[in-house]
Amino acid sequence: MRLIHRLVAAAAAAALTAATSASPVQDAVERPAVMSQLASRSVLLGAAKAGDRLVAVGERGIVVLSDDVGRTWRQAQVPVAVTLTAVRFADAHNGFAIGHAGVVLVTSDGGETWHRRLDGNQAARIVLQEAQADGDAGVLREAQRLVDDGADKPFFDLHVFDARRMLAVGAYNLAFYTDDGGTTWHSWGRRLPNPKALHWYALRIQGQTMLVAGEQGLVLRSDDAGATFRRITTPYHGSFFAAELSGPQEILLAGLRGNVWRSANGGTNWTKLVGASTASISATAPRGDGQVLLATMGGELMTASLNESTNTLTAVRNGMSPLFALLPLDADQVLLLNGQGATVLKTKATK
Repeated sequence: MRLIHRLVAAAAAAALTAATSASPVQDAVERPAVMSQLASRSVLLGAAKAGDRLVAVGERGIVVLSDDVGRTWRQAQVPVAVTLTAVRFADAHNGFAIGHAGVVLVTSDGGETWHRRLDGNQAARIVLQEAQADGDAGVLREAQRLVDDGADKPFFDLHVFDARRMLAVGAYNLAFYTDDGGTTWHSWGRRLPNPKALHWYALRIQGQTMLVAGEQGLVLRSDDAGATFRRITTPYHGSFFAAELSGPQEILLAGLRGNVWRSANGGTNWTKLVGASTASISATAPRGDGQVLLATMGGELMTASLNESTNTLTAVRNGMSPLFALLPLDADQVLLLNGQGATVLKTKATK
């Protein structure tokens, strides 16, 4: 890897998975997640709402569900034991989860049960088949390398359009799309101008506009629903781990060393947002009131305004244990995920 997968969070989870299992990753793709009474206190890396239900995913294939706004959790049945990095739902019933080893899972019962629809071996074969049809020798060599590598590349982010359509992105330019709920897949890797095969950490979509952000300051934008992408030049050349697209022209990027940048004109001009922390930003999420919540690997929770007149990050919670993901629940509550599970916090700014 050129950089840690998703900051220390995913790297630590991957190391923990390897350390606690004598079986290789390939076996973890075929092996169901172990049911545990401590599942809700595990390393959790992503969460989503499925109607009124909360669904969180994390290490060793763990998926936990809460029907009482995070007060209690129970574990779901999952067919893989690899670390899961993110989850999204189209509605109260239909959702997708992604993770290491190129895994994509689907559910149609609100997260109670999950089915594997893609893994890294299948993904590599799809890329190879498309390369064989294309006939380009260089592309064919790269595709064969993916097959030889096996299921070793994680997905990091996804967008769920509806119950049948989903796009996921990840390490080494991994990008796959389905329009039939995961029965068939199409690689979008060759659509993305990414000659170094850098990692993609964040994906955001608003209407016809798509934004993909990742390693070494690489950010791509599409204005035609993904048919074509172009690079956006940013002032920062470190990795971006999180992004928000609040409108066709309003972009927020966040990443290493506390770097947070905002553009109000589609990426032509940028303003740096300043806060008290230099810890890397691990996750962002819009709160619905013109504010964006930001979590850091230093454990801080902050807000950023999408208003151009305010360039300061506001502290909501001071640093504690590293935060891996967050999910706003309403105007005053947010679900925080870390190495000890999930916590619901009142988001009242400090004085």
